[in-house]
Amino acid sequence: MAKTLTTNDIRDLYILRRVSPDLAIKELSNCFVRKLGRNEVLLSAGQSNRKLYIILSGTFTVHLDSPKSDPVAILDSGETVGELSVIDDSPASAFVVSTCESRVLEVDEKSFWNLINSSSEFAGNMLHLLAYRMRSSDNTITENIRMRRRFENDAMVDVLTGMKNRRWLDKQLSRLIVRNIRSQVPLSVIMFDVDHFKKFNDTYGHAAGDDALSSVATMAVKNLKPADLVARYGGEEFVIVLSGANAEQAYSAAERVRKAVGGSKVVTRDGRVLPPVTISLGAVQAEPGEDADSVLRKADDAMYRAKSFGRNCTCG
Repeated sequence: MAKTLTTNDIRDLYILRRVSPDLAIKELSNCFVRKLGRNEVLLSAGQSNRKLYIILSGTFTVHLDSPKSDPVAILDSGETVGELSVIDDSPASAFVVSTCESRVLEVDEKSFWNLINSSSEFAGNMLHLLAYRMRSSDNTITENIRMRRRFENDAMVDVLTGMKNRRWLDKQLSRLIVRNIRSQVPLSVIMFDVDHFKKFNDTYGHAAGDDALSSVATMAVKNLKPADLVARYGGEEFVIVLSGANAEQAYSAAERVRKAVGGSKVVTRDGRVLPPVTISLGAVQAEPGEDADSVLRKADDAMYRAKSFGRNCTCG
């Protein structure tokens, strides 16, 4: 902690809008400016708190169940947290966690009430802030739901390739299989991985390996129907879910992807043009009575048959 509050720190803070800078500096000069690192907890749910925290820089997320649960709100520079605890002596109602290196001004209870009593502008800003939060509670709930969905979606996406990830596949594949079999609509699954990927990594570097995986994912999407779903299963393995496709159609789709990947050179982020990679694929159709695990095992077995036949081919 450090007592290094400056006029620049408070100039653009909403809570100090129209408050005399000299008065603000005078009342807040003994308040600590606290520095927090990434993922550091500022407040914990149930924690006794008698401070108003003003975010000077950085961003914080708000979590209800634990610091690792999905965020329900984001607080940016200039926003405040903890004012209700100071006003009504209530404990913190949520976990507040920094997402990056951040600085907050810790306004103790005495300084808070001194400002309230000496500055009608500060009191008015605080009243407006509380009234706004009460009026916008419905909007806040809606926004929190939207944000929760956004974070849930982010958690289902592979950062490297932008494709769905294994978490999404584990959650959705069973549902898709049951839906299609009940509707008597065929559903097929293709599993594939990049041939000799370790050798590619060792030869060209891990960054180039990442670029190769991104290229493979892109080529797969470009050579499939818009309704087909591609997920990165892990490492260099991918899974494609084709709703409405039987085994023969899945084989044809797998071959399209294989030829496209094998015919496209890998262009790295630093501009190098590297040789194409190849993939081995297993294409299978889900049958009545099969669940997601059994279909994936069947696709995995087919993929390894393709590898045993020399790689760069499709087996069903």
